[in-house]
Formats: sequence, structure tokens, C-alpha cells
Amino acid sequence: MKLAVYGKGGIGKSTTSCNISIALAKRGKKVLQIGCDPKHDSTFTLTGFLIPTIIDTLSAKDYHYEDIWPEDVIYGGYGGVDCVEAGGPPAGAGCGGYVVGETVKLLKELNAFFEYDIILFDVLGDVVCGGFAAPLNYADYCIIVTDNGFDALFAANRIAASVREKARTHPLRLAGLIGNRTSKRDLIDKYVFACPMPVLEVLPLIEEIRVSRVKGKTLFEMSNSLPTDNHIKNSVINQNDYICNFYLNIADQLLTEPEGVIPRELSDKELFTLLSDFYLKV
Repeated sequence: MKLAVYGKGGIGKSTTSCNISIALAKRGKKVLQIGCDPKHDSTFTLTGFLIPTIIDTLSAKDYHYEDIWPEDVIYGGYGGVDCVEAGGPPAGAGCGGYVVGETVKLLKELNAFFEYDIILFDVLGDVVCGGFAAPLNYADYCIIVTDNGFDALFAANRIAASVREKARTHPLRLAGLIGNRTSKRDLIDKYVFACPMPVLEVLPLIEEIRVSRVKGKTLFEMSNSLPTDNHIKNSVINQNDYICNFYLNIADQLLTEPEGVIPRELSDKELFTLLSDFYLKV
């Protein structure tokens, strides 16, 4: 199964992706997470450091694929999740889609692309061109990370449009939305009523989700890095287990191989009217 995780920039895609990857690994699956961002920080909370990118490794080897070994580009992360960072072209030059294509090509050359039960692409930002949409060419499912706000849902609608377009020629479906760190879901519900799609989970507004990124750890690893004071320890265990169960629930839904949907996005005018009317009535 191949998953592509999208969402507005800064919405928490990488934090969500890393925790879903571990949740899938905890369900006994062999998982590879591929970061598709020039910042190459998608897998930071899994490995604890910024791993070298495939594009930099290829460049150092003058693009001689035969000189590259799996251990040059695939790094082990927490929970048994393997990690790859595609990297990207220099700022202001090149195309991210080309980099994703080179990454998949190299992994196939190394006989690694088909060795995993799950491959998860963590993709930067909104879909604004065919290059950013390239991971959808390889995915079975797209997952959109959003929150209960105007901008994130506007981005989600653009991504839904890309899923519909790619589904014309690829066996791609939208698995659903994940609401990340939100105390309410009323605007999410209003959007999915107008543009029907599943909501896989809505994660609560809990500070530990944000703090985990700052600490360079996943929620699952933080559960195993606990204070020595038993009272505080028990409180942290309960809180972290509560959050981790959300990711395990998402993993369980994905492992059922859901039918998914081909979304019918709203027009920009329809979406703007729907979202702005909501705020004006609050």
C-alpha cells in the first residue's frame, strides 16, 4: 500500500506522517517513509537528525546509480520505520516532481521499492503544480491533513481537485481527511457535507503534539521517555497513550484497505461562500 500525505504548509503533515508510520509498524507492517520536501525534515522525528537526501547522494555519485547502495539512502528510524529523504532542486530552480521520480527510480534500482508493506510519501504544502502532485502517480490513497480553519480547508479543496484529476489515469482514491490539533470540527463537518469525503480522525488540541516536533521525537517515543516521578509519569503515560490511540485508529482504518472516494471539489467561489458564510454567522 502506498500513501501520499498532503495538506497546507505548517499544518502538521510530517508530525502526523511519522506517527502514522509508527502506528502501522506497530501493527506488524514493514514501513518506509519518504520525505518529499527540499527541507528534508520529514523524518527528523523518526531518526533524530536530518538524513542525507537522495538527490544529494545521486549528485555526489555523478548520478551513477550502480555506485549507490541501500544503506547510502535508507536510514533506520524509531519503531522499525525506514526513512528516505528525496530532497529537492536548488531554490528557485528545477522541479520537485523530477526529484520524486528520481527517488522512486533509485529505490526500484535498489530493489527496495517493492520490499515494504507500506510506503508513505510526506509531501510539502499545497498542490499548485504537476510537480508537487507527482507522488500521487505512485499512491493508492491520498490523505489530507487539515484543521478547522479557512486556509487549511481551502488547501484541502485544491488537493482534492488534484486527486480527482490523477484518478482519471491512476488507481488513486482519497482515503479521507485528518483534522490535526483542533478543538472544534464544525467547519470540517460543514466542508465534508458539501464535498463528501471520509474523516479518518480529528486529533485534539493537545500541546504534546506540537512539542513532540520540537523535541525531535514522535508521540510514541515520548511515551517511552518518561519522568522518574511516578505521579507525573502516570499522568504522561495516560496523556500520551490517549494521543497515540488516535494514530493507531487511523492505521487500523487504512489497513482495512478502504474503498476511498474520488472527490468532487467545490469551485473556489462555492468554497469561499461556504467558509465565509460560516464565519459571518459565528
